[in-house]
Amino acid sequence: MYQKPAMASIVPSLVKVLRVVADPNRLRILLLLRSEELSVAELQEILVMGQSTISTHLSQLKQAGLVEDRRTGKNSLYRLKIDEEKNILQGLLEQAKDEIPEAGTDQGTMRRVVKKRQDKMRSFFDSVAGRLGKDYVPGKSWKGVAEALLRVMQPMVIADLGAGEGTFALLLAQRATKVIAIDTSAKMIEVGREQALRNGVKNVEYRLGDMEELPIEDAAVDLVFFSQSLHHALHPQRAVQEAWRILRPAGRIVILDLAQHRFEEAREMYADEWLGFGEAELETMLERAGFHNADVSIVHKEQEAPFFQTLLAVADKSGASIQ
Repeated sequence: MYQKPAMASIVPSLVKVLRVVADPNRLRILLLLRSEELSVAELQEILVMGQSTISTHLSQLKQAGLVEDRRTGKNSLYRLKIDEEKNILQGLLEQAKDEIPEAGTDQGTMRRVVKKRQDKMRSFFDSVAGRLGKDYVPGKSWKGVAEALLRVMQPMVIADLGAGEGTFALLLAQRATKVIAIDTSAKMIEVGREQALRNGVKNVEYRLGDMEELPIEDAAVDLVFFSQSLHHALHPQRAVQEAWRILRPAGRIVILDLAQHRFEEAREMYADEWLGFGEAELETMLERAGFHNADVSIVHKEQEAPFFQTLLAVADKSGASIQ
């Protein structure tokens, strides 16, 4: 079959890509965005360049189809976008990281900048430790919790990721062999331990850690639970992948979270990184991590503005459904 028109459409795109990445500073930006989503302000801090310069570079990279952005509150986060026909960019970036003197320093600075973002979220939870059971939190629905427990509860080792002050972990402990409660806030962990001690619960173990780098060994738990915590992860896909790692072969994951919404104030009010998830988006996330038999549905709808909805997702690590 005659293929010349298709090839002709690729060549101009390739030439445009090569022209755009010829600038060392744009290569530095691409190397950073390959590792992390970043805002203009964060790129300014890392690269020590003016806002107008960064914005100009990003505009050129977007026009070339190499970068895309998503709105998050008042800001936009930029990330690398590589289509199949632009796979040549991966090779260029691999070579560039060894040839650009600033590349190594940029990565180190980037990690510190992203940590600041995580610290801001952590400080919010430190400030409300001990109050979460009293104050309103979107999506904390007892109906949603009950739906989840009816589907999965049996004696097992459970990981409660993003456990907060541990109220849900204490509930799970009533039937669990052991609950490992993970949270990134030291104050939340402290409150959780005090609650467990006060209630005489001995089968909950609180560990300080990030849901994207869990302090839990491989194949150690039967059930992983995200209860209104996944939308706080900087990289939800990584958190789900970590859940897959710590689950035993016959393990199961359960996610209770907000359905996608437009209540932007949640970012400041509740330190939300993501404004919920779509049903298809959550199912795709699970499949990419290696889970099977994903079942995602809306289990609760609030009757007052901003009308939050709660999503329940259940999936298996193995191909066979667990009974």
